[in-house]
Amino acid sequence: MDIRKGGPGDVAAVLRMFDSAIEWLVAQGRTGQWGSEPFSADPKRVGQVAGWAEGEGMRIAVIDGEAAGCMTVGGPLPYVSAADEPELYVQGLVIDQRFHGRGVGRALLDLAVGEAREQGVDLVRVDCYAGDDGQLVRYYESCGFRRAQTFTVGQWPGQVLERRVSDPVRL
Repeated sequence: MDIRKGGPGDVAAVLRMFDSAIEWLVAQGRTGQWGSEPFSADPKRVGQVAGWAEGEGMRIAVIDGEAAGCMTVGGPLPYVSAADEPELYVQGLVIDQRFHGRGVGRALLDLAVGEAREQGVDLVRVDCYAGDDGQLVRYYESCGFRRAQTFTVGQWPGQVLERRVSDPVRL
């Protein structure tokens, strides 16, 4: 697996990743996270991905020449309180479900920790959907993150998790 900087040429591939993830979630009866409609059919979501692609924080994981996952890093999102110290915030993470189980998400999160270390930043945070059975929260915990705070956006329950660059990963 290689990970490279993303850009405007990756928008269609990232939208396909989100669409595959939504299809996978819907098949499991789990529509609370992102709903049941494809991102590619929602102008707001298309604009969000295009905005990420225009910035400096998009990273694309590539396996066998195909885009397998995407992570975007930057500052905290408006619905989350800023940290009391410098941080690197994972604003988005999605995996093309064709590559499910191949360690793509973990590799991207480890890259975020490495980038934070290079920047002299000790805190990496991410937020995620905390509804249903909590499986997504537990996934981030398996990647070395700890629960920090909960929040809601409308009816959407969220969890902020954090990982210290200086802490060893506990698996």
